[in-house]
Amino acid sequence: MHDLRELLKSGLFRRLFGTRLVGQFGDGVFQVALAAFVVFSPEKEATAGDVAEAFALLLIPFTVIGPFAGVFLDRWRRRQVLLYANLLRAGIVLVVATQVLAGDSGPLFYTSALAVLSCNRFILAGLSAALPQAVDNERLIVANAVSPTAGTIAATLGGAVGVAVRALVGDGDGANALILVIAAVLYMGGSFVARSMPRDALGPDERPGASTWSELKIVARGLWQGLEHLRERKPAAAALAAITANRFCYGLTTIMVLLLFRNTFNDSHDTNAGLRGFGAAVGISGVGFFISAVATPVVLRHLRLSTWITVCMIGSGISLAASASWFQVVPLMIGALVQGFLAQGQKICTDTLVQRNIDDAYRGRVFSIYDMLFNGAFVAAAAVAAAALPPSGKSLTLVWGTVAVYAIGGIAYAWFRSASRSAHQDRNSATAVS
Repeated sequence: MHDLRELLKSGLFRRLFGTRLVGQFGDGVFQVALAAFVVFSPEKEATAGDVAEAFALLLIPFTVIGPFAGVFLDRWRRRQVLLYANLLRAGIVLVVATQVLAGDSGPLFYTSALAVLSCNRFILAGLSAALPQAVDNERLIVANAVSPTAGTIAATLGGAVGVAVRALVGDGDGANALILVIAAVLYMGGSFVARSMPRDALGPDERPGASTWSELKIVARGLWQGLEHLRERKPAAAALAAITANRFCYGLTTIMVLLLFRNTFNDSHDTNAGLRGFGAAVGISGVGFFISAVATPVVLRHLRLSTWITVCMIGSGISLAASASWFQVVPLMIGALVQGFLAQGQKICTDTLVQRNIDDAYRGRVFSIYDMLFNGAFVAAAAVAAAALPPSGKSLTLVWGTVAVYAIGGIAYAWFRSASRSAHQDRNSATAVS
């Protein structure tokens, strides 16, 4: 708590933190409106393929945007990125609201939604890349515990507000459009908070000498440079591989839980009940995030970052096996709490390892790669879920397959880190003898 108080004394950290909170609160509101229109509309039946297709359409382009985001985040003032990207997505959300009012769920709607979510990922990568500029290295673990976790909680609260608004005004397209307008106002608020920071406060410290246009033409080379830099930083690369496996598992369980609440635990025509149930599961998972934000810095006083990542991976598999195989609401809710706690613990460690091991000049590109891995894993999970899940969401095969991925991922990560430490010790011993 002392470190947290010290962090909050920094005006720059408070403003960066505020930008995240307001923006991610808006993300939660936006996501509820999107889910309500695409998945929880009474006139639409939601199968695993439908849900997976929606996720894939929304996430696949991020793998293209990621490299471009990295080039800009290592070139442009990150404070300016946060300012203007928030304003841009506010304007696009208003366009989405008019499309929802018109009942348009075709290609133009998905294009607009993709643009909003692309801005979101650009902003989140910028927030992560900027964080080391706002705090010193000693408090980076605490900052990584507080910032993303509080952002996730803010998104959860925003989702709860969206669900409440929909319950109050009805479940039609007009209600969804109103929720989108609220999200746009919040995004504008995030832009105003970002504007309160000095223009150069968030870096980058050094900018490439080539023109922006020439960098865009060689964006593949920029991405390759980020990968090469990451390859030289094995602790960061291993942590990214582990969290990619975690994200794949998260995608599988997210689609499963959504279908269970949409079609099994509630009447499939009572979409508000399904949305409330799924929202409650997300909210309970958010409580786990909060507990993890408090507990993880304490745990890391006694354990290595890599040890805690291993515990979180294997613990997630055990938790999923114990909670999901019953296909009942109460065990799933308990599992959501534990899964949220462990997933956030792993993310705090991963963010810290990446930030500590990556040079500032490459940080934007590497965090964009981080985002690409996140979204690519979710898309892969959506494809598997579409093939493996029935509309009811019940599949023991998928549950136990996901448990196996968690376990194998955790064991492989532990083995790699142990082998890396042993090799490092051997090199040091050989140097000492010579």
